Amino acid sequence: MTKQMLSEPWKRLVGMMQAANFGRITFTVRGGAPDFTQEVRTVRTVKLPAGDNGPRPEAGSADFELRKEVMGLRAQVAKAADGARVTVEVKYGLPFLIEIEELHVA
Repeated sequence: MTKQMLSEPWKRLVGMMQAANFGRITFTVRGGAPDFTQEVRTVRTVKLPAGDNGPRPEAGSADFELRKEVMGLRAQVAKAADGARVTVEVKYGLPFLIEIEELHVA
């Protein structure tokens, strides 16, 4: 699968991960995808001294083959309930760890 084959919300999230390179992105799930009509938070992690803190080289590319980490993220988000909050830890522009926060009402 390539970036161009993704829906717009997924293209946007992939671009955000590449731009951050290192950090965390938190978003709400709606319909098995990131919901950009809700608040999205980005936390950049800066490597010192002056490490590789810029965006990934692929960030400027219109299309490229998606890595298995992105495919794994898509699979996990697709399983999350609407309204779940997902935090993605990003390393080298790719999802590394995810936390899925779901509300359970008694």
